[in-house]
Amino acid sequence: LNLAPSDHSPTTMPTPTSSLLPLPLLTLLLLASFAASFTPFRPSPLAFAPPRSSLAPYRWSTAMPATEDAMPTHADSLSTEVLEELLSVAVASGKAAGDLIVSYGGGAEVTKVKANARDLLTEVDPLCEKIIREAVSAAFPDHAILGEEDVPPGKEASAAALDEMLRNPKSDYMWIVDPIDGTTNFVHGLPMCMPSIAVAYRGVVVVGCIYDPHRRECFTAMRGRGAHLNGTPIFVGEQETAADAIVAMGSPPAAESLEMSLRGVKLLMPRVRTIRMLGSAALMLAWVACGRLTCYWEYDLSSWDVAAGALLIEEAGGRFTDLEGTAYALRVRKIMASNGKVHKEVLDILNTAGVV
Repeated sequence: LNLAPSDHSPTTMPTPTSSLLPLPLLTLLLLASFAASFTPFRPSPLAFAPPRSSLAPYRWSTAMPATEDAMPTHADSLSTEVLEELLSVAVASGKAAGDLIVSYGGGAEVTKVKANARDLLTEVDPLCEKIIREAVSAAFPDHAILGEEDVPPGKEASAAALDEMLRNPKSDYMWIVDPIDGTTNFVHGLPMCMPSIAVAYRGVVVVGCIYDPHRRECFTAMRGRGAHLNGTPIFVGEQETAADAIVAMGSPPAAESLEMSLRGVKLLMPRVRTIRMLGSAALMLAWVACGRLTCYWEYDLSSWDVAAGALLIEEAGGRFTDLEGTAYALRVRKIMASNGKVHKEVLDILNTAGVV
């Protein structure tokens, strides 16, 4: 729209006549011209971390095809642009939640016990989940979100919540969120607690982010694009045998899981280099992905505990299965994560111990 006067235009403004454009229409044309030439700013997916107060106004285009027929049918077919936009929101919201965790560096009071006295909840857990939920909903209002704090305690409830979302999906995309993985560590001021965020597309995890706010380490993965720590590629360790392996495991609150852990540790401890229990599944999975740990197993975990870490390990060259060696899927609760080279050996030891 060119509003400059012509060479034959009078030097004074004409008296309004019916031949001139009405003001509202002129305004609309101006706005249309501006929109047609406007190129939106796209933040770097790893570097962008808006402050908590500014998360809500941000919107990212999902860059999805316009028609259902054009939608990719498999997770591996998603474009890098789409994955980066998902990851940028995961990173930004994870860092915002992590900042809140660090602000309670001395620990937090327990507001509720969940399954039992060893399964804790603080006032900060729902606040961190709220930060993440608001960021996701602002950027992708149609996406589904499965968050730990909205599900009743107990493995039956968490399995049922996941199953319901997989059977009756409200969206092709599902965000799987643990706002503070390692709540007991958090309560006692131990700097091993963090958000874990995954995005699944049609039931397959395609993006994962684990942000350790205490060390400012951001572990990220996109399906088919590798795993990274603060933007640098990471890979699993090179240990060839269980004897050289640093094996991580949990100290679970549920009675059955605790019994299986005791069985496993009794046979594992004499046959591996050492065993570590760090109190955060997300941290142990991230450390397997970057080679600090060789292997991590757990008898029963929920999807939000492991979804992001599972993708990290696979993209870092490792292996992630259930305790029978079957490939990981979202419904898997008994997990084994490793560098791949010691996987079968450690599984055999656990099976000999009666961990089934």
